[in-house]
Amino acid sequence: MSLIPIRPEGPSGPPSERSDAARNRERLLEAARDLVAEHGADALTMDMLACRANVGKGTVFRRFGSRAGLMMTLLSDAEAEFQQLFIFGPPPLGPGAPAAERLIAFGEARIAYIDRNGELARAAEHSPHNRHEAPPAQLWHRHIEMLLREAGVGDPWLTASFLLSVLDPERVLYALRTQGVELGRLQAGWREFAGRLLARPDARD
Repeated sequence: MSLIPIRPEGPSGPPSERSDAARNRERLLEAARDLVAEHGADALTMDMLACRANVGKGTVFRRFGSRAGLMMTLLSDAEAEFQQLFIFGPPPLGPGAPAAERLIAFGEARIAYIDRNGELARAAEHSPHNRHEAPPAQLWHRHIEMLLREAGVGDPWLTASFLLSVLDPERVLYALRTQGVELGRLQAGWREFAGRLLARPDARD
């Protein structure tokens, strides 16, 4: 299994991209990262980015297609790192641990990922494409489905869909940012929920 970028060109841009185009792309991304750090992802607009990078707004749209496309590009590095951990990393998130332990570790890591990158993830989902059909989302689903099948769950595909709905960025962000639920409490809730689902007797530990 190999890494699947959020956008087809991946974090480094299209393979045939000219060096000057690649430099301009990185300059735009650097400006976008600075704006996100200063104002938050929800406040970032294409006009703000064009102004900060000193380019026309048309240039920004030609490069990223839409605001959602820009957010997806900004997320690619973080997503690649997350995929690296659950596909190739050490257990229990990576291979080598029982399915129940890996499922619990996946959810805990995903909740922490959303805590760090949730505004970008939420903004990236405002796309004309079905976010559930995005390649990374399909990868998460296949990964959870594989763990559930290994654990002997009767309908792993449907159960994986249910579990991913619990890890929806909008839902997790609402709990963290609006309801004031602490990160550790959310992770403990996932640990108990997933542990009970797979009949882990120590799910409350």
